[in-house]
Amino acid sequence: MPKSLLASSAKKKFEALYPEGGPGRHIKSRLKNNELLVGLTLNEYARPSLVKMYQRANIDFMYIEYEHGLFNMSNFADTILSARDNGLPVISKTPQLERQEISKLLESGVIGIQLPRTESRDQILELYDYIKFPPKGSRAIAPGYGNSDYLNPEDKSSWIIEQDLETTLVVHIETKTGYHNAESIISTTGVDMVYVGPADFSVEMGQPWNFDHPDVIKPMEEILALCKKHHVPFGTSAFDINNATSWITKGTQFFLGPNELDFISSGATDFVNSYRKISRNQ
Repeated sequence: MPKSLLASSAKKKFEALYPEGGPGRHIKSRLKNNELLVGLTLNEYARPSLVKMYQRANIDFMYIEYEHGLFNMSNFADTILSARDNGLPVISKTPQLERQEISKLLESGVIGIQLPRTESRDQILELYDYIKFPPKGSRAIAPGYGNSDYLNPEDKSSWIIEQDLETTLVVHIETKTGYHNAESIISTTGVDMVYVGPADFSVEMGQPWNFDHPDVIKPMEEILALCKKHHVPFGTSAFDINNATSWITKGTQFFLGPNELDFISSGATDFVNSYRKISRNQ
């Protein structure tokens, strides 16, 4: 097949998956329309097969735990491409606020960069600078990678504009300092999503894993109220369906769900326990 027809075919498939123009614009458009989005996490087993299983579970986006997770980077890049090809926008933590790490994530095809331990407006401004092209920021142009599905855009000026619309800045508040500076952080121009990690947040608030404690719930509710005030989608992780229902009622727009290790562990445990129960009842 001629190169031009291959490019045209790939473009049509991409447009069918992302009618808003791309995975980043797709997820932001859905949040703007007040849809509830549910993402599942990738912690270690970066494989296209896992993407297919997540996609069949009808998730809205894939979240990569790249702060703590250990990955073979070739598999990592293949998995991100597979997610894009299957209509799953990818949000990833960056291990640290560092230009090279963030650039590699963006060039691999990640659309959302989540900054762990977000604590100041200056951090947001630095991250924004890294993910946007001049004149908005200082991102270096590198088309033809996963960021453009390995198609070399003919109109690079338009591609730059589109990429700036694609890239998604995700705040991650999980410390007391982040909580105290929440309004300054959330009100910063360029913030697209705000996530509060309840596990580390509960530890910081002196109530480890006690997610229902007022010292944890009330500060999270204050952050949610600030998100509503500044029209920024708020998200968190729920520890059960009742907790999720409560947060949805309050106005939560997205959730980061469990990871593949959780699913394997719980599935294996349930299977073995079911047989142990049969044995004990004989």
